[in-house]
Amino acid sequence: MTTGAHRASRVSIHPHGSLLSVVVIPRAGKSSIAQLADGTFQVRVVAPPVDGAANTALLRFLADILDVPRSKLAITSGASSRRKRLSVAGVAPDELEKRLQVALGKGT
Repeated sequence: MTTGAHRASRVSIHPHGSLLSVVVIPRAGKSSIAQLADGTFQVRVVAPPVDGAANTALLRFLADILDVPRSKLAITSGASSRRKRLSVAGVAPDELEKRLQVALGKGT
């Protein structure tokens, strides 16, 4: 049986590390991350969704807050959608969850 907390997580295992599901809001006043009530991670980026600018801003922002090199992040699906899945190479799902909680101000 799957627990509610596990089911609500948007982090899963990937052969090279982890997968992270996010909803991206482009043209925000400032870049930020939040976790919605259903567990979805919402990432706001300043860049507009033009010529890949929002995707580039998303990857840079996540690399910074997750403390991973930009080269370890890749969009695996949803490149032209607000809903995206990203691979985070070299970071286990449990560790990624911890880093996300720290970024949200909920962890140590």
